[in-house]
Amino acid sequence: MTKRPKKQDPGAPAWMVTFSDMVTLLLTFFVLLLSMANMDKIKFEEAAGSLRSAFGVMGGGSQTSISKPKVVEFAPIQDDFTSRLYQRMLSQINQLKIDRRIQLVKDRGAVILRVDAAVLFASGQTEVSPEAYPILQDVAALIENLPLNLRIEGHTDDTPTSGLALSNWDISIARAVSTLKFFERESLVPLDRMSAVGYGSRRPLATEKNEAAQALNRRVEFVLESIGGNREALPYLIDAGKQVPF
Repeated sequence: MTKRPKKQDPGAPAWMVTFSDMVTLLLTFFVLLLSMANMDKIKFEEAAGSLRSAFGVMGGGSQTSISKPKVVEFAPIQDDFTSRLYQRMLSQINQLKIDRRIQLVKDRGAVILRVDAAVLFASGQTEVSPEAYPILQDVAALIENLPLNLRIEGHTDDTPTSGLALSNWDISIARAVSTLKFFERESLVPLDRMSAVGYGSRRPLATEKNEAAQALNRRVEFVLESIGGNREALPYLIDAGKQVPF
């Protein structure tokens, strides 16, 4: 009598299924290791511990504690973002033929639009001059489509304000607020994206006592800040909560 061949179960052998699962888990493990290559040591150890538990590997002996690092380096993120934003705005300035009295600079790890105070205000005055309206409209055109907040900073020189009721500090604050009000009144920038602060003569660009240096210190700066959760990714941006309120 001829032997009938033994009937085999359809599909892959049982050992192949187990082997495939193991290979998939190993691949996932190494992908996670690669993706976490730039994480700090604390988070990396926590993730590695979770993976060891998932694979059923129990750690033996004493657990090594890792202290939280005191300094976290964010320079690559800062430099990359600042450079890209600076180049984008520089290109916009060239395309829109923005007033040349608007100076684009990288300062304090952020991108800043800097305008001479004499362009925006008459001497000793705190209300924006009508002649400055087109310049402020140019500033708004540069930032209106960017997902960033705008902080307006007023600065003065250290010349005493003789004969005026306002101090240099008062003037710097009033000018920043006046500029903010213009943007809001003309619907150029949403109010919830703006803030204003004055520094008086406390942050000079030049320390010389000649007129050219003093004129350089009299300025209004438009500092671009991150919105919402982006602050954690861009920690170099200035914290408005630490500034002097107006």
